[in-house]
Amino acid sequence: MSSVPLSQLTSLPTYASSSTSRLKSLYSDFTFQKQSNPTSYSSNVEWWRRTLEGALLRGWLSESHNTAAAPDRLVLHANGVSFADNFRVEGVGKPLSIPTVISELCSSKALIPLSDFLNASRSIYDPGWLPYRIASVVVGKPLWWALGQLGIVDTQAGAFGDSSTAERWKKVKGDYVVVSLLESAAERILERQRQKSTGNIADVLYNVDSFREEFAACAFEDAPLSDSDIKVMLKFLERDKHAVVVKGEVIKFLEQGVSETPEVTAVDSGILSLKTAVEKLQKQVDGLQHRIDERTRQISESLRQKRKEIALAQLRARKQLEEVRQKRLESLNLLESTLLRVETSAGDIEIMKSYESSTATLREILSHQLLQRDKIDETMDAMASANADAREVDDAIQMGAEMAQADASVDDSELEAELQALVQDVEKEKEKEEATAQAQRDRLAAGGLNAPMHTPASEETAQEGDATRQRETVAA
Repeated sequence: MSSVPLSQLTSLPTYASSSTSRLKSLYSDFTFQKQSNPTSYSSNVEWWRRTLEGALLRGWLSESHNTAAAPDRLVLHANGVSFADNFRVEGVGKPLSIPTVISELCSSKALIPLSDFLNASRSIYDPGWLPYRIASVVVGKPLWWALGQLGIVDTQAGAFGDSSTAERWKKVKGDYVVVSLLESAAERILERQRQKSTGNIADVLYNVDSFREEFAACAFEDAPLSDSDIKVMLKFLERDKHAVVVKGEVIKFLEQGVSETPEVTAVDSGILSLKTAVEKLQKQVDGLQHRIDERTRQISESLRQKRKEIALAQLRARKQLEEVRQKRLESLNLLESTLLRVETSAGDIEIMKSYESSTATLREILSHQLLQRDKIDETMDAMASANADAREVDDAIQMGAEMAQADASVDDSELEAELQALVQDVEKEKEKEEATAQAQRDRLAAGGLNAPMHTPASEETAQEGDATRQRETVAA
């Protein structure tokens, strides 16, 4: 396998941000750092994880990336020692620890062997999936540690011991599903399906070819889906996401929240056949129209060159194409109308199922004992009686309040007489003060002095305050 060009490698974010000294460290054999320097070991593994995913997503690591076939972008083909040649860098060499990285990523389930992924009946998210991994953790690691403590084995060597790079490659050689790339591509496919679905049954049905054509643009940004990618994607969507059901060539997307057991029915197969036929006829009509337009252009060109015989032959050919197009259009219209009737009938079945379910639900609710006629009459009578009792209580409280107010009433005439007496006392006091002030002014005048004709502001204020307090006392 030829190496990936350096210009491509340096376009990866991991390479663009790494110096030559850093690359030398990453390309060295850091297998034993897991025990001596776990932080550096984890950092190196993570760097290689992002590098492998980035290169695979761009189609650089597929076994068929030099052929006309679509490269795999979900399946990593770790085909042995030659795989490291993909990352050969002048002045640095080729990486020595990729087997260690692959083994570590398998332990963390970032990579899953392709055969295990396709053959497993349980979801990859099931904690009990692949029991041998649980055994390796529960039994293998404690046993290995115990043997290491006794000096029987060297725990520092890890799973590979001090075997050579070639021996390590023999243990990890194979094909692996990259889970993170699979998950992100699946989410984009599901989002695309949600956006395009209009509720018609035909919108959720595909065969492999139409699935590839419909979702290639969103899964990998206009990159085609390879056969391996489609096989892995459909298995993931069906088993792990419960988003599709696959039967033969029929792929059916499932609606969220549907409680019925998902299955592909004969109706689904028939609708998909009609849908496929309509799509094929539409492509034929489009192709014929393109050929007719090309003939029209050639006729015009021949007439401009005064090549009448050639123009006549092209006109005859265009006429034949138009006849074929007309036949295809009639067939297309017939198939489209048939598909529409089938979809309508299938939709009517779903509507009737909803009616039936709603009727059963309503009857179950109406059969409740609280909604029986006798119980309703009894409840309403009890409510009327309770309301009557409440009104009687309110009337009694109102009557008692009125009686209490009558007992506590005071004669208004007595209050008025007392108020008038207080007002007269205040006026007499004011007249007395004015007489005293006048007498003082007369004495001053007799002595050749003039007294002020008004009471000082402070005294007026004090007098007004006293009068106000007296009125408030009377009112209280």
